[in-house]
Amino acid sequence: MKWANALSTRPSLEGAVAEVVERSQHQLSAPADLGFVFISSAFASEYSRLMPLLQERLALPVLIGCSGSGIIGMEGDSDGPVEARELEQQPALSLTLASLPGVKVEAFHLEGGELPDLDSPPDAWVEAIGVPASSRPHFILLADPFTSKINDLLQGLDFAYPGSAKVGGLASGGSVGNTIALFSHDRLYREGAVGVALSGNIVLETIVAQGCKPIGHPFTVKECERNILLALDAGPSTSGLSQKPLEALKAVIDSLNESDRQLAQHSLFIGIARNEFKDELEQGDFLIRNVLGVDPREGAIAVGDRLRPGQRIQFHLRDAQTSAEDLEMLLQRYQNSSPTSSVGALMFACIGRGEQLYGQPDFDSRLFRQYAGNIPVSGFFCNGEIGPVGGGTFLHGYTSVFGICHPL
Repeated sequence: MKWANALSTRPSLEGAVAEVVERSQHQLSAPADLGFVFISSAFASEYSRLMPLLQERLALPVLIGCSGSGIIGMEGDSDGPVEARELEQQPALSLTLASLPGVKVEAFHLEGGELPDLDSPPDAWVEAIGVPASSRPHFILLADPFTSKINDLLQGLDFAYPGSAKVGGLASGGSVGNTIALFSHDRLYREGAVGVALSGNIVLETIVAQGCKPIGHPFTVKECERNILLALDAGPSTSGLSQKPLEALKAVIDSLNESDRQLAQHSLFIGIARNEFKDELEQGDFLIRNVLGVDPREGAIAVGDRLRPGQRIQFHLRDAQTSAEDLEMLLQRYQNSSPTSSVGALMFACIGRGEQLYGQPDFDSRLFRQYAGNIPVSGFFCNGEIGPVGGGTFLHGYTSVFGICHPL
C-alpha cells in the first residue's frame, strides 16, 4: 500500500493540474486505485473543467473530491523538503493518489432526497450505498452543506454499517450552490454527497480533535425538553438533589481563574458524554455542542443537540491554546497505541481553525506529521467535519478530523 500527494499553487488550472498529476504519479511509481482531489474556491468559475483536465492526464478507477475555502497538501519535491501546507483563501489544488492492493474501492453519490427514511431497515441503506455490510467497509464522505441531509446519512450509515469508520467533511467555498462543488468519477455535482467505501486489506483509524477542555465536573441531566436543558443533578455529594443549569454554570465559572472566566464569556460549550458506562470521563469522551442561549427566568440552557434524561454533560472552553493542547494530547495517544505502518492520511479541518485561530499557518497539519510520521496528508477546510465520537458518527464544528490509512 502506498500514498502520494502533490499540492500546486499555480494560478492557472491547466498548470496546476499538470503539476499535481506529474508529481503525484512520480512519487507513487505504481498503478493508482483511488484518487482524492481538493480544489480551492478561487477556481470556482472553472470547476466544470477540473475533471476533463484530470482525465486527459490520469487514468483512475475511482476519483472523488470537492471544493474548499482552504486546501491541504504536501508542498516540495525530491530536490527539497516536503512539508504539509494549509493554503487558505488562495488558488490551490491538491491531488492524492493511492495504490491499494487487496482493497476493494467503491464510489457512490447520493442526493438528500434519495436517502431512505430513518425508520427503514439496514438493508435499505445497504441498497442505497451499494456495498454489502458483510464486507465491513470504511467510508470517506464529502457532502454539500445545504442539500445532503448529512445527519440523516450519518445515522443511516451507523445503523447499516456498525463498527465501520466514517470520516469526511462538508464542502466549503461560498454561501450559494454554484461556489460549492463535489466530484466523483468524471462528474461534477452541486448537491448531495459523494463517497468511497474501502474494504479488504485496509484500516482507517480516526482522530477527532474538538479543541476543547472540560471545566468543573460532569453533571447528569435530570430534566430536559428536546434541546433545552431544564434541570441537572446538583453534584456528586448532593444525594440526588437537582439544580437549575444556569446556577450550575455560574458555580463552575466562579471556580475558574480570571483568564478562563473571560474565555467563558464567548467560548463556552457543552460536552455530551457518549459512553454511558464509563465511570471516569476524560477529555475526548464528549461530543462538543454549542450553547445556543439561556433563559435567566427559568435557569435553562439551550444546547445545539437533542438531550435526554440520564445523559452526562460537562461544560467546556475553547481557544487556540486549548485546541493545540487537545490535538497534541490525541496525537500522543495515537502515537503510543497505533502501528508505525501508516501510509497516508486525510485531514478535514473547520474553516474556523487554521491561521485565523492559531495566528500561524499549517499548525494542525505540521503537528500531525510530528506525531504520526512523515506520511502524506491532504484535505480541505470544511463547513462541518465528519468523525466518530464514542461509537457514533457526528457532524462537528471547530474540529480537525484525521483519517489515517494502513494495511491490516
